[in-house]
Amino acid sequence: MAARQEVSAWRPAVRGVVEVFHAHFTGYAYPMHVHEAWTLLIVDDGAVRYDLDRHEHGTPHDTVSLLPPHVPHNGSPVTSDGFRKRVLYLDADVLGENLIGAAVDAPDLRDPVLRRRVGQLHCALARPGDELEADSRLALIGERLRVHLRDRRRPGPPRRDPVLARRLREMLDERVVEGLALEEAAGLVQAHPAHLVRAFSGAYGIAPHQYLTARRVDLARRLLLDGRPPGEVAAAAGFYDQAHLTRHFRKSVGVTPGRYADGRKSSAR
Repeated sequence: MAARQEVSAWRPAVRGVVEVFHAHFTGYAYPMHVHEAWTLLIVDDGAVRYDLDRHEHGTPHDTVSLLPPHVPHNGSPVTSDGFRKRVLYLDADVLGENLIGAAVDAPDLRDPVLRRRVGQLHCALARPGDELEADSRLALIGERLRVHLRDRRRPGPPRRDPVLARRLREMLDERVVEGLALEEAAGLVQAHPAHLVRAFSGAYGIAPHQYLTARRVDLARRLLLDGRPPGEVAAAAGFYDQAHLTRHFRKSVGVTPGRYADGRKSSAR
């Protein structure tokens, strides 16, 4: 089998994420190396064998691997079929250097909820305009990782905080078009980002990014009914571009903005 090396990498506009790296490798082994960032790794196909702090580890597809900064590690495929992986390199301060030792002791985490959330974060990071969703997902992932590294207990049910939730909703309502970064919102209300997401979701049954998207879709509907073209509506309603509007509009309304606008014209005749 010929060696395969397929990669894609980018730096998203999300604070805390240094780089997103997707790769499919066969016949290639990483030498010992280090990163300044935390390495959050999931393997979608195959498996990776690696050494960390002179101990051998592996990454089957149902685990999440967290490799700490400044600690040497390598990596190689377990079989000739190679592996397909998705990696997030996170700023050192996302978790804190005080947790490096715990990560060295147990870097492979068997946690289906965490595994699913990391995959969802990768999807959000691949879509320009969904930064609030990515911020929220990263905050919850960071919280769950810290629980694993500190005491191995799972987070309990979210603590109700209706006042905090209402304050975030009011801020989102005021900034439907321009949007609001999770870190900025957390600073304004003096709350941890993960707690802010949980408080909002617990109060309203919907995540902050879903609420903001729904408000933007409602605004887009009104603008389309006013006769404005979809390309103009996308920017006016706070979407990254027309494709971003179309994806969320079709998911929410069932048709594309263009079809929706055409229906308005038909009913007017």
